[in-house]
Amino acid sequence: MKIIDLNNNTPHPGMVATMGFFDGVHLGHRHLINQVAAEAQRLGRQSAVITFPVHPRKVLDKNYQPPLLCDYDEKIEQLGTTKIDNTIVLDFTRKISQLTAKEFIQQVLKGKLNIHTLFVGYDHRFGKNRAEGFDYYKIYGEEVGIHVIQATPYTFGKETVSSSQIRYLLSQGDISLSNTFLSYNYTITGSVIEGYKMGRRIGFPTANIKLGERYKIIPVDGVYAVRVHIEERTYNGMLYIGSRPTFDDDSQTSVEVNIFDFDEDLYHKIISVEFVAFVRPDIKFAGVTPLIAQITKDKAIVMKKLKGYDREHATNGE
Repeated sequence: MKIIDLNNNTPHPGMVATMGFFDGVHLGHRHLINQVAAEAQRLGRQSAVITFPVHPRKVLDKNYQPPLLCDYDEKIEQLGTTKIDNTIVLDFTRKISQLTAKEFIQQVLKGKLNIHTLFVGYDHRFGKNRAEGFDYYKIYGEEVGIHVIQATPYTFGKETVSSSQIRYLLSQGDISLSNTFLSYNYTITGSVIEGYKMGRRIGFPTANIKLGERYKIIPVDGVYAVRVHIEERTYNGMLYIGSRPTFDDDSQTSVEVNIFDFDEDLYHKIISVEFVAFVRPDIKFAGVTPLIAQITKDKAIVMKKLKGYDREHATNGE
């Protein structure tokens, strides 16, 4: 997949494209992208996704904190796993936000990008105030020689697949369905910082993580089975998210991971944590002894879940 930064590159003319923020690049997004890629192949043309490096609402409201399923680099990486030929990175500006749908099609999609065919997501709206819908987009496209097609909707059984639905599932600790809807395991990435060292004192040393993307969604407080990626190596581990209620710690939420079979200095290193399964919610215990007993049980559960995960993926040839 080629990345086209409009500040430095001129896109190939006559592409078949779609556009959106594509947070998470989930199954619904992939269904849309597959339609774009198939039509491009049928026409013998290049396919493209037009996306934005920053959430459009953030541009319009500096105080808006967009809850993100993936940061920009993760989004580009996931788009690279699709059948799309090109990703066009378009800076969403206040000037662009004031364009009507007709003006955007004329000035940007035709004038700047010279798009041949545009796929519009089944319920996607664009243009100033998102005032118009597909029927108008089709008319405006025809006026400048862009064929506008409404993509077919995507369903997963009776479930709706959307970025907002996945955010909700993560807030409920439903890692299994979240990962299914994403088509990959939800992941957080950050640098290892110094913590309270409480885990080390009770026999479960942890690496405290400061997320690299400030708006990245942190799943609900609790204990998780995870896979930890450190440089080129991967380890099994047990992740804790919470405010350490047993120690009456009123500080902000901590994200810390106990990495199995690992004993190296990780301070200031970047690690990624891939969520595999939810184990239990955060609980306040009567003291350190029952806490240690529960963490010991948690580790046994985590190891069982990860063993089952490894076995399942080995069977699937992954």
